[in-house]
Amino acid sequence: QVQLVESGGGLVQAGGSLRLSCAASGITFSASAMGWFRQAPGKQRELVASISTRGSANVADSVKARFTISRDNAKNTVYLQMNSLKVEDTAVYFCNGPGVYYGGTYKSGGIWGQGTQVTVSS
Repeated sequence: QVQLVESGGGLVQAGGSLRLSCAASGITFSASAMGWFRQAPGKQRELVASISTRGSANVADSVKARFTISRDNAKNTVYLQMNSLKVEDTAVYFCNGPGVYYGGTYKSGGIWGQGTQVTVSS
């Protein structure tokens, strides 16, 4: 079964940290570029971070220096480490893959996780 399953969301105070995990099954994970997106209420889904098959990472300017994306091919898992969280980081976070890069920009693939809620309180 092809699926992405996120975990690690929750409620945290501003300035705190969370680590999201996304476990993949049914895809050749090591050959898949992966991405993390988020969607806040009333806003469009936006790309937060992506990672290539070789482990090259890209992070959105809005979270740069606070968020880190990584992958463990042995575990078929991609992670999003989120530090110094802000209230504006509150959103549902989605894992996506397998994506492709066009001109250095990650384009989403056809598989989405169910999403995990991240709520940052002031």
